[in-house]
Amino acid sequence: MKVITAEHFGICFGVRDAIAQAQALAREAPLTILGELVHNPIVREQLRAQGVHEEPSDRAPQTSRVMFTAHGASDKRREALSKSGLVVADGTCPLVRYAHEQLKRLVQAGYFPVVIGLANHVEVRGLVGDFADAFVINESADIQNLPAQPRYGIISQTTQPIDRVRALVAEIARANPGAEIRFADTVCKPTKDRQLALKKLIEVAEVIVVVGGRQSNNTRQLVETCRAAGKRALHIERPEELQPEWFRGVRVVGLTGGTSTLPETVEAVRQRLEEFHD
Repeated sequence: MKVITAEHFGICFGVRDAIAQAQALAREAPLTILGELVHNPIVREQLRAQGVHEEPSDRAPQTSRVMFTAHGASDKRREALSKSGLVVADGTCPLVRYAHEQLKRLVQAGYFPVVIGLANHVEVRGLVGDFADAFVINESADIQNLPAQPRYGIISQTTQPIDRVRALVAEIARANPGAEIRFADTVCKPTKDRQLALKKLIEVAEVIVVVGGRQSNNTRQLVETCRAAGKRALHIERPEELQPEWFRGVRVVGLTGGTSTLPETVEAVRQRLEEFHD
């Protein structure tokens, strides 16, 4: 059985930097992460072993020093925490920060704010947190509930597949022929790179193994891309989840990982897959 690893896979610079920042801060003083730093259980276990606390953002932190996750937060939330007397560190990915800036500019220019993504995802909650009338669209059915407006300013969650985002923007335009549509592409390059590399894998592999947290949106999107192309996708978080019987009769396996997946985890998965060859 041949194992082919995607050209682009695994941890992105925003997640890598947020993890390094949290580790450095934890060495200096007790630290509480406001939510999950990244949607990856292995990374979270490592941080807990280093004494880092995690608390949902609606609970009082256990320490006087807190840190925003790579997913970002609204300005309203930042101001509230700063006024509370806590020492606030910011682990927001620069590309998420860019999405915030683009949405703010659209609103300032008079556009009604629309975000394509998962309404309950921490990144999207942060994006719309400063705009009470912002509307979130995740699928075509949501468009029929979009309030009638003369101008729509659209961005997306950074980890959405760009093809899917563009298709929804086109649907919004068709459903509102008299409205002005302005779309700012805020899908991050690491997400685009991993989706593109996955499409190349799909062309040559019979089965695709996708490594990443089950709560990770971009990892789930990689799985959905496989299945939409008619390929069997196996979503795992750890190498020990793999079972030899899953690969009986399979000659070529593709391997990729989401943007919060550590390279050593992907390598461990690759090694386990190659053991099945024996």
